[in-house]
Amino acid sequence: MRIPRTAALVSAAVLAAGLATGCGTGEGESILDGKTLTIGVKADQPGLGLRQPDGTFAGFDVDVARYVAGKLGFTGDEVRFTETPSNVREQVLEQRRVDMVVASYSITASRKTKVTFAGPYYVAHQDTLVRAGDAVVRNVRDLAGRRLCKVTGSNSWRRVTEERRVPARLVETTSYSACVDRLISGGVDAVSTDDLILAGFAARHGNAVMIVNAPISDEKYGIGLHKGDLDGCEAINRALTEMYQDGTAARLLDKWFGRTTLQTTTSVPQFEGCG
Repeated sequence: MRIPRTAALVSAAVLAAGLATGCGTGEGESILDGKTLTIGVKADQPGLGLRQPDGTFAGFDVDVARYVAGKLGFTGDEVRFTETPSNVREQVLEQRRVDMVVASYSITASRKTKVTFAGPYYVAHQDTLVRAGDAVVRNVRDLAGRRLCKVTGSNSWRRVTEERRVPARLVETTSYSACVDRLISGGVDAVSTDDLILAGFAARHGNAVMIVNAPISDEKYGIGLHKGDLDGCEAINRALTEMYQDGTAARLLDKWFGRTTLQTTTSVPQFEGCG
């Protein structure tokens, strides 16, 4: 049975005073009031969210989601995971097909108009993945005139071609797994997105690809909720604080990325605020 909302939250109540969330009381239905919790995750990102042969999902995002769900009082069959590609993350929340999204979901001003974000639960940095042995691309400026993969629903390509005005040639695909496949086969020259995503693929494909290690931005990974669920947001932020303070975050980062060259951060991120 699900733990009553008050019991699920009381263990973390002492942490609330230290959070600068700026949240108020939410209106309407909250995830805290449900009997089950449906969570949208990625299915094709090694290290973050990947569908296993048995149909289950595994990765850092999945483990974070499961930890948060437990702190909210949802356990066992009360927690359900469903594949949520980048291009439908706002849609599935707006249509209430999921209760929350934990899918390398960067917090942006435009997304905040449609979604309430808890967190971030991690701050990644956008970097670039190229084929092993590529001696040309050493930073984002070197992407000028080269074929850069563009994933539908992702903002990563905008930071290259729009924010930094690098005239890369965009090649559109539906997912980062498809991007990396094209990179390895020679269909594109580079994939630029969050370093956690790139590290997962680099670990999977070994010597075929390499990370440039020239970050260009901060990517604040948030947990997407139905717009206006401020009570749920506050509760999740308390759970995320506890996740870092009890050592779970460091353990999960080491579990999924410890064998890569990625330098992870294990201190509590600065929360954006729920309002």
